[in-house]
Amino acid sequence: MATLARLQARSSFIGNQYYFRNSIVNDFRKWENDAAVKIQSWFRGCQVRAYIRYLHRIATIIQKWWRGYLGRKQFQVLVELANYTMKMDHYNTMAVEIQRRWRGFRIRKYCFNYFYLKAYLKAISETNDTIREALEEFAEMKEQEERKAAIEKEEKERNYQARKMHYLLSTKQIPGIYNSPFKKEPDPWELRLQKAKPLQHRPPRVKYNKHTTNLDEWLECTSARSFPRAVCLPPINRKLYQGPFRDINEVLEQRYKPLEPTLRVAEPINQLNLTREEFKRQEQLLNVNDNMFLPFSCYHKKEKYIPLIHSSSKYHPDSPDEHQFRSENPKKWISDKDFQTVLPSFDLFSKYGKLYSKAGQII
Repeated sequence: MATLARLQARSSFIGNQYYFRNSIVNDFRKWENDAAVKIQSWFRGCQVRAYIRYLHRIATIIQKWWRGYLGRKQFQVLVELANYTMKMDHYNTMAVEIQRRWRGFRIRKYCFNYFYLKAYLKAISETNDTIREALEEFAEMKEQEERKAAIEKEEKERNYQARKMHYLLSTKQIPGIYNSPFKKEPDPWELRLQKAKPLQHRPPRVKYNKHTTNLDEWLECTSARSFPRAVCLPPINRKLYQGPFRDINEVLEQRYKPLEPTLRVAEPINQLNLTREEFKRQEQLLNVNDNMFLPFSCYHKKEKYIPLIHSSSKYHPDSPDEHQFRSENPKKWISDKDFQTVLPSFDLFSKYGKLYSKAGQII
């Protein structure tokens, strides 16, 4: 009873303490809950990481054993292949050795003949000597022929030069250049000039057709209707002129050269206008349809298309106040004539290489 009395006396104090302690717990409940959650998460993380490490270690062990097994199997296959290759190489080598020895024995016993081979080599050497002698004789003969032809050509050239330089022969009044009075004996060319005959130039015969009348032939003086030609007269027995005259073929080529018109004659003056007309004609050829485009509306069916001013206007000013890029004013021209688009040719350059100088050289 005394205990009950004490408890009843302390009941108010216990209630106050209970309320006070519960209020204090409520203040720290969220912090303690967060701390407990953090401790649990850390502990569970440690457990999971330890388990993952365990799984990794076990997987590494399994892979190591499996890779070792595969490596041993592959190495065993390689060893078997190498052993087979070594045996086959050995067998092939032995087969080649056996065949070589057998073929050597068979050739020496049944096929090879020493005396026949010796006679064959002797016949080959004799044939080579015969062919070599024949080739040496042929080469010597060809060399003699070439030497003889060269000598004949040189002699012919000297005779031609002697005939060409026959005007250098000595006369009774004046000695030639090869017969110097300061020498004991004349030059061998002096004797050659005495034996040679003077060179005579004959005009070439020009062949022409009586039925053709071509302008080029008329200009080159080879046509029957060109300038009149003189009939060839019989030769006159008179003394030939001596001197360094030009070749007759070169003179005739200069005389009957074809017509070479100048730039003024070859090209037209109105080349610019002709080119513009050609460009216009090419543009007209490229047109697919020459008809004027008309709209497809029924309202404008009977109305014609009115072109724009920019496409229909010409290159001239529409009004006195407007000036265009291509406008021309003839009143401001200095002269009545327009500028020429082609320059006249220079006489000095147009006649270069086509005339003779006083010294007989082409200028």
